[in-house]
Amino acid sequence: MQRRHFLSTLAALGLSTQAGAVPGGQRPPLRLAMIGTGMRGQVLLKELLRRPDVEVVALCDIEPLMLRKALTQCEKAGRAAPQVFGEDGDVQAYQRLLALKGLDGVVIATPWEWHAPMAIAAMQAGVPVGCEVVAGISLQDHWDVLETQLRTRTPYMLLENVCFRRDVMAVLQMVRAGLFGELVHLQGGYQHDLRAVKFNSGDPARPYGGGVEFGAKGWSEARWRTQHAVRRNGELYPSHGIGPCAMFANIHRGNRFTHLNSFASKARGLHDYVSRKMKAPAEHPSRQVQFQLGDVVTTTLACENGETILLQHDTSLPRPYSLGFRVQGTEGLWMDVNHSIHLEGRSPAHQWEDFQAYQDRYDHPLWKRYAAEAEGAGHGGMDFFVIHAFVEALKAQAPMPIDIYDAVAWSAITPLSEMSIAQGFRTLEFPDFTKGLWKSRQPLFALGDA
Repeated sequence: MQRRHFLSTLAALGLSTQAGAVPGGQRPPLRLAMIGTGMRGQVLLKELLRRPDVEVVALCDIEPLMLRKALTQCEKAGRAAPQVFGEDGDVQAYQRLLALKGLDGVVIATPWEWHAPMAIAAMQAGVPVGCEVVAGISLQDHWDVLETQLRTRTPYMLLENVCFRRDVMAVLQMVRAGLFGELVHLQGGYQHDLRAVKFNSGDPARPYGGGVEFGAKGWSEARWRTQHAVRRNGELYPSHGIGPCAMFANIHRGNRFTHLNSFASKARGLHDYVSRKMKAPAEHPSRQVQFQLGDVVTTTLACENGETILLQHDTSLPRPYSLGFRVQGTEGLWMDVNHSIHLEGRSPAHQWEDFQAYQDRYDHPLWKRYAAEAEGAGHGGMDFFVIHAFVEALKAQAPMPIDIYDAVAWSAITPLSEMSIAQGFRTLEFPDFTKGLWKSRQPLFALGDA
């Protein structure tokens, strides 16, 4: 069973030369569709259009400008124009796209509240799903997505790109090799100044900053994402931090989350940005908003095997970008903020070492093989790898590397954190979405020794 899992994982990630082959020659390109052609969708579309093994046959979006930009991408890439849905503004246009015959998969890159209904509809239609992060909004959404996947057996992958970050994958190699000893504590998060993402002037030519509009008057993410900060208080974007931590700790593969609690600070950053930094007039509606989202939300998870994981969501205050990773065990720790590592018996006593030499030595096989192809891809190459993993799994008909259990557990941290905060920071039991299967499943990205 371990060898079978090892080989299927190799195939899914494109590390097998036979992945996707068919008797008598090369298989035809995958026929893929995309729902959501906004700024994130266009980044993913770029990666799909770079691949000769993919044909983008359909696009769907209710914003004509974004559809036109996506079609221009296809044209500049020398590809045939895909079929288009949603130009009429029909929010259910994606249903017509999913009714197309012969689709091999669909990439969903829409606002968060659409992810669950669109993924469920795709799986019900038998169309494999690659879904941008945030699997659902409510806890029930997550159970519904899981139930649909288990019932239909349609593949589902959460497109969490940070799991493929080069230093993260090198650290995973080191964890597998035992260099940190027994893991004790992990940290990660989403610490990113998004004030100029949540507000803009409403001008499509300036999607970031330049104003204090959001909602109907905003553009791009300011049109929909800011509303979550208005009415919700919790860990709203957990997967960038929890994805790698879950890999390190073998969550759902011999380990699981057992408990969660969350604390939220006061909410000051967004109001301060609008009123002080952007100097919006006192009567402007954005100055009157009472934002519910705490500026810093801290969530702690306990694991079956005794590890703790700390996540922080920090997007409303001035700060440089950082995901704040920390991997700590009985023999040392790595931290990404200062790009440093300390290993007992290897590093100078009580001193940090620069991580680069370790990253070079333990560079993951995926990066060794595909670094050149990933050059120029979004997010430092990570977007190449996440699309590559989805496509190769489809071609090989192999399990998705980041599967339905990962998707719903990582994403369910959001509604659980909201519940914890609303109930006076209460510690909650974490649902076992696998119903005990975590005990026998094999580690994620188990690709051999460094």
